[in-house]
Amino acid sequence: MTRNNDSDGLRLPIKIDATSNGEFFPRPLNPAAQLGNRWALRDATANARHLSQNRRQFLQALTGVASTLLAHNRAQAAAGRTGGFYDVPESAAFELDAAEETLGKREFILDVQGHFVNPTGAWLEQVPEGARPLSGMPKSRCELADAPGDRSYLECLSGEQFVKDVFLDSDTDMMVLSFVPSLSSREPLTIEEAAAVRNIVDGLEGTKRLLLHGRVNPNQDGDLARMDELAERWGVVAWKCYTQWGPDGRGFYLDDTAGIAFIEKARALGVRRICVHKGLSFGPKSFEHSLCTDVGRVARRFPDVDFLIYHSGFEPSVTETAFRPGAGRHGVDSLIQSLQDNDIGAGDNVYAELGSTWRYLMRDATQGAHLLGKLLKHLGPDNVLWGTDSIWYGSPQDQILAFRSFQISPELRERYGYPEITAETRSKIFGHNAARVYGVDIPKRKSEVGADAVAQLKENYRNAPDPHFRTYGPRTRRQFMNLMQWNGGERA
Repeated sequence: MTRNNDSDGLRLPIKIDATSNGEFFPRPLNPAAQLGNRWALRDATANARHLSQNRRQFLQALTGVASTLLAHNRAQAAAGRTGGFYDVPESAAFELDAAEETLGKREFILDVQGHFVNPTGAWLEQVPEGARPLSGMPKSRCELADAPGDRSYLECLSGEQFVKDVFLDSDTDMMVLSFVPSLSSREPLTIEEAAAVRNIVDGLEGTKRLLLHGRVNPNQDGDLARMDELAERWGVVAWKCYTQWGPDGRGFYLDDTAGIAFIEKARALGVRRICVHKGLSFGPKSFEHSLCTDVGRVARRFPDVDFLIYHSGFEPSVTETAFRPGAGRHGVDSLIQSLQDNDIGAGDNVYAELGSTWRYLMRDATQGAHLLGKLLKHLGPDNVLWGTDSIWYGSPQDQILAFRSFQISPELRERYGYPEITAETRSKIFGHNAARVYGVDIPKRKSEVGADAVAQLKENYRNAPDPHFRTYGPRTRRQFMNLMQWNGGERA
């Protein structure tokens, strides 16, 4: 891995920007978030000088993180977005002990949604000669070569970079490696490649830092038959599907013919965890399949299956407010309404996952408070799962630090019955809930990962850490369309 020092300290450790995970059109930052970024850089300059540090040194420390979050608090408050806030004391911007008390690692973190791309995989055979797939994406450490057709820049989305971003530059202990929607012949990451990276990460001790999904398109010929190999040979722990996706642009419902056949096959194979992309719609075509209306129906029909709803049904075009029974049909409300319509309550077999959802709402404290408050109130603190959708957002550490300090305002808690986000709640969301769902023994796993090869690598890395504070996913419509060219399906 090459070094990527931001010697001028111009990149903030909390990355609030327009980056998308490639599954929804990037949306520009609101003025409050833009102001927060400006104030954060201004404050970092002043605070670093006060501590006799350069700005890069300051921003790499937890004091720099605290300073950045406090700047965003002020910017959000100035815009009247006071429903949520980062609960960080002012002293944490100058005192490392105070910053550590608020922001330091104390939880076991199991991230249930991670991605990377094989930069030399067979998927590139489907790309026309001379084309430069993903070349429009932001890069943190890859210079685009001048030679036509050179694709070395894809190395910044590789498994090696994935290991650094996830396990060296963040507090993540384990991750579930997932897959993007694509034709089997055009997968930018195959199950074989994912398993190879898992073996590398596991190291010589045989610990299990990475678990694997099996990607299934029930509406694609042959995919259900492929499930046998995924379960028996590759040991997948869950199935990942995209109900809005299809080879011809047409999606499916979980309780139509294709969906039921898929669920029944999962039950027969004994892998009874189904991870469903809901929300973050790909466009107007087949939009109805991105809604959560079918979730409650199948959860009631199959009580022995766990349904993990990726993104929680969140839709960037929908402003998240308090849930109103009977009125919520889009966004997270579509999930809550579907569960209520089918008598699925807190603690039942439906789980809400936060990948990309929390990352997007870091820009808007009030929406973030409503979304988390609704999920905790209606699904319960035991049924919300931590996910970050990294590597598209670079290292997930900024998402971890922001969530570790986020709080719903007393006003919203009193008015809508939202619970306070306690240390116990955070611990459940960060890892304990997913560990229960995936059958992970946390004390045993903590002991294993604390002494494995990755832990040793991280200990050495701490002597000279070099976080890049950048993202990889698309930030503009043009970059988004560039990303879509290689998945083999239709999005709009």
